Amino acid sequence: MADLLDHVRRMAANNLWSNDRLYRAVLALGAGEFEAERTSFFPSIRETLNHILAVDLLYLDFLEEGSLGANAFDGFVAFDEPSALSDAQAETGRRLLTFCERIAPTDLDRRVLTDRREHGKIPERIGDLLAHLFIHQVHHRGQVHAMLAGTSVKPPQIDEFFLDYDWKLREEEVGRLGLAGQANPTS
Repeated sequence: MADLLDHVRRMAANNLWSNDRLYRAVLALGAGEFEAERTSFFPSIRETLNHILAVDLLYLDFLEEGSLGANAFDGFVAFDEPSALSDAQAETGRRLLTFCERIAPTDLDRRVLTDRREHGKIPERIGDLLAHLFIHQVHHRGQVHAMLAGTSVKPPQIDEFFLDYDWKLREEEVGRLGLAGQANPTS
């Protein structure tokens, strides 16, 4: 049976894979569809994807015990072009995966400071921060997925989790992302 750290690592790898699939659809959008106003938590695909990236960068700064604090979020400059945003998200996803691959099981209970602005610097467990980050990503990716239904591009399959069945169907994608070791460690 896999342990919690293995699960966290697989979640980070799955996050990279899901984002890749979602962004390939976004990159195929027609003119004006990326920034078009839509009904969701954020009013466009562009704004939703920028929000995901901004929060990823904030939480990575917390997790890596960086010096930016809330400025990682406050100082975020949104991307207007989907290709640049896709590249930045892929880089951030790889950074998250690398972080998860480098930590030890005991690190999941270790606390790091999170800058909550006027509420102060709050110590949080690394395992809890990662769980929150993964939930946040899934939540907003789902919103983008729904918004894609109102565009010229069919929403991609993004609810797979490296099951043996999925691995066999998606071997090329997983290999292209360099995730073969993450995808199906039990085969």
